[in-house]
Amino acid sequence: MPKIKTSRVKYPEGWELIEPTLRELDAKMREAENDPHDGKRKCEALWPIFRISHQKSRYIYDLFYRRKEISKELYEFCLDQGHADRNLIAKWKKPGYEKLCCLRCMQTRDHNFATTCVCRVPKHLREEKVIECVHCGCRGCASGD
Repeated sequence: MPKIKTSRVKYPEGWELIEPTLRELDAKMREAENDPHDGKRKCEALWPIFRISHQKSRYIYDLFYRRKEISKELYEFCLDQGHADRNLIAKWKKPGYEKLCCLRCMQTRDHNFATTCVCRVPKHLREEKVIECVHCGCRGCASGD
């Protein structure tokens, strides 16, 4: 006899601890998506969404790798359900990418001269003092900062 699939998802142990924060960040995400972008550049309208996505991924990364407060099962569940960006977290584990803001900033195909984004340049090597990334609004995510 075939298994009956239900639409209910079984939450792993410890979900109750992180659920309020994730719900709050989801509410912020919906608010950012519905926020009118009058007077902003086309790229600036997406900056709050990138920031909140980064915040959610960093929250889950810190809980698992730094504070060790959640289990591997709960961590994998969060990644599978889309609460965090699996590829971004994979980059954070590599040296030199600990503070990476988004994956678009390190892709060379989106930039002139096949280089990375200007926010990846360390602050002491920049000619201009205040810069913002065109993709996500980051002001600097180089590891040496």
